[in-house]
Amino acid sequence: MTVPRLRVDDFDYKLPADAIAQTPAEPRDASRLLVLDRARSSAGAPALSQATFSEVGEWLRPGDLLVVNDSRVMPARLRGRRATGGSVELLILRPLEDGPGRWEALVRPSRKVRVGETVRIGDGSIEVAEQLGDGTRAIRFDGDLHALMAAAGETPLPPYIHERSAPAERYQTVYARPPGSAAAPTAGLHFTDGLLDRLAAGGIGRASVTLHVGLDTFRPLEGEFVDEHHIHREWFDVPPVTRGAIASAREAGGRIVAVGTTAVRVLETAARTDAASGWTDLYITPPHRFAQVDALITNFHLPRSSLLLLVTAFVEAGMAPRCGPMEARDTLLAAYREALASGYRFFSFGDAMLIV
Repeated sequence: MTVPRLRVDDFDYKLPADAIAQTPAEPRDASRLLVLDRARSSAGAPALSQATFSEVGEWLRPGDLLVVNDSRVMPARLRGRRATGGSVELLILRPLEDGPGRWEALVRPSRKVRVGETVRIGDGSIEVAEQLGDGTRAIRFDGDLHALMAAAGETPLPPYIHERSAPAERYQTVYARPPGSAAAPTAGLHFTDGLLDRLAAGGIGRASVTLHVGLDTFRPLEGEFVDEHHIHREWFDVPPVTRGAIASAREAGGRIVAVGTTAVRVLETAARTDAASGWTDLYITPPHRFAQVDALITNFHLPRSSLLLLVTAFVEAGMAPRCGPMEARDTLLAAYREALASGYRFFSFGDAMLIV
């Protein structure tokens, strides 16, 4: 059967500005949780339960394995000065593969900063080089850029968060380790050390993967049709201990519960390529056959975004063959409407969904 091309407009929805969370819940696991049961849902009619995130274990069972993204957000926003005295802002995104010391970055004001121009930041200087497309530039720094960011950088909050009172550490997961992300893997922000300990005591395992989150988490879909969009490459790693934990959970009949869309992309990339690490530009759209993920913890995503498409694909996978991509979209957006009507908060500092 031929699947019709999906239009970007079909993945839009109206979101009131006051539904966008500006500050995180305190404590972390006091955020709300909307549970969508795919097996009990029908097209446009999601089967929903409401709880707080601290109760997420009620929908998990012994033998399940949480797979989290342990990437740490870099203090990637750097403010500097041009030789003319003008101010420049850089958002460091990722290292480039074409030479040492070269990184991809957003540079503002991009049009005024010429190729070869040097920007002074603290005690260091960064050379701004060629355009890379999508508004980004190559930059060069002959030194330890992570050290420069640690000394002079700021945590880059998403553009829709205007309240800046939360401490920078609140935009990190409690298990964040290797620095490399320009944005947080936000589904993990709801976990506390205490909640993780309680889940472990209940027989629910945890394993880590790494995906350094880039710019595409905030980039709207481009073009008229979904298949016209392309996403940036991001670096991932699945350590041997995690591959072993997944195999053991599978053998024991446990479910693989991905914490966030970034964990989904790592697991699905590894399943398809058999690669333990590398670069991924996997773009998951409906229909998609999920090879490694049985349940998903995620936040509420932006309209017209690749993340909304991924979650739609996951909803469809659990409802097929009873519905197709558009029916799955109707089901997910009906859940979003219920969340809005119930006062849930959206996006990075917002509430969570568990899709089983």
